[in-house]
Amino acid sequence: MTSFLAYEDKGADTSLVPLVLIHGHPFDRTMWSSQIEAFSAERRVIAPDLRGYGASPVVPGITLLSDFTQDIAALLDDLKVESFVPAGLSMGGQIAMDCYWQFGDRIRGLVLADTFPAPESAEGRKARNAMADRLLREGMRGYADEVLEKMVAPYADPAVKAHVHRMMTATPAEGAAAALRGRAERPDYRDLLTRVTAPALVVVGADDEFTPVSDAEAMHAALPDSVLRVIDGAAHMPNLERPEEFNEALGTFLKRVDEQRPM
Repeated sequence: MTSFLAYEDKGADTSLVPLVLIHGHPFDRTMWSSQIEAFSAERRVIAPDLRGYGASPVVPGITLLSDFTQDIAALLDDLKVESFVPAGLSMGGQIAMDCYWQFGDRIRGLVLADTFPAPESAEGRKARNAMADRLLREGMRGYADEVLEKMVAPYADPAVKAHVHRMMTATPAEGAAAALRGRAERPDYRDLLTRVTAPALVVVGADDEFTPVSDAEAMHAALPDSVLRVIDGAAHMPNLERPEEFNEALGTFLKRVDEQRPM
């Protein structure tokens, strides 16, 4: 299958493990601009726009997490990337878990940022489908205005707030709604985490309300080989709110993954 995703592919193929950055909802690959810049100086960094987001085609209806995962697999096959480290934030973290579920033999390390592995509750399923209906009816702006200061902390840099708001309002409502309906049907990844053999990094903003520190602590406890980093002065998007601290944590982890690379 040939990939149809828009993506950024920076940095040369080296002996270091490629990094694949998976954005959250309702964002696009520009949320990773600081990480692309920082890590492409030493390794190959690939950041796709997921289907329905950014410059990638909109596929209305229902987009399951497994659909996103297959899209990423097709892209990496096209780019001749065999093994890699997926780093996903929020929905992107759930997609990273699904990648491990579907082709864990290709994954050298797992980065889970501001995410959680549990399936949706009956109440949550209704809420996601109701929000999907609302986005199709009203568009993205009202939702973006409401959740901006939960996506990033109220005290976040105004430029960061503007970037996040811009990504949310630019997202096609059809794509966002399809992803919400798909996430309502997501599987339970909690048992999977106990069987992950690759090293893992769990990162969370200290003031994250969507996926609080307790969720990150539970994932850290479940994963056999993981490091937990709590980023102070950040909410749901520490990679944008505190890029230096986030990049330091990610860089330390990637160095460890590189050192474990089989010869």
